[in-house]
Amino acid sequence: MSLTKNQKVFEEKLDRMKEYALEDAISLLKGLTFAKFDETIELSISLGVDPRHADQNIRVSASLPNGTGKEVKVLVVTQGPKEKEAEEAGADFVGNKDFLAKLKSGWDEIDTIIATPDMMPELGKLGKVLGPKGLMPNPKSGTVTMDVAKAVKEIKSGKIEIRVDKFGIIHVVCGKMSFDETALVDNVKSVYETVIKARPAAVKGTYLKKLTLSSTMGPGIKIDHSKIR
Repeated sequence: MSLTKNQKVFEEKLDRMKEYALEDAISLLKGLTFAKFDETIELSISLGVDPRHADQNIRVSASLPNGTGKEVKVLVVTQGPKEKEAEEAGADFVGNKDFLAKLKSGWDEIDTIIATPDMMPELGKLGKVLGPKGLMPNPKSGTVTMDVAKAVKEIKSGKIEIRVDKFGIIHVVCGKMSFDETALVDNVKSVYETVIKARPAAVKGTYLKKLTLSSTMGPGIKIDHSKIR
């Protein structure tokens, strides 16, 4: 199969078998961009966990010091005085019954849902709708809370949820191609450190198997995680 012009550049500059130091990987990735838009940078982490077991199903949050570069749309499902609190904190949508009905019908023009505990029984009924989309609020990720103002501000400023998929892999956004290299390094390190600290006690053997950094239109670059610290 013939290679495109860009693929030839990838093959010439990138050693796909090599594990690069984080700083070198980011520098290389930024030098291999040909897209006409600001590509998203994503980190993929392969873990030695079995998500089928509850004690190995990782779901935590991390704060990216330099944000994701994306405007996050936040819905706060609450009632009473907490509605005003959420609005003043900068939530994009605030309410209860009306939004529950919209969510049930498939509405998904949001990236994150925050809810107060009293609303969870109703949201729980929408598990089959919200679960597959990764929108179900969870205390472990800080999205089920009475302090809705704090939760909204944290998410708007770069707090992200880290979840392992059924294959034992984490996929998480770490910024944009337009970020400078130092900002991307700091964001990746924040995610890495959070995942290391989240190691389940039940995991035996190798926990962190492989790290790969990629951009929307670019190649995947392997990272030597032993050198990150």
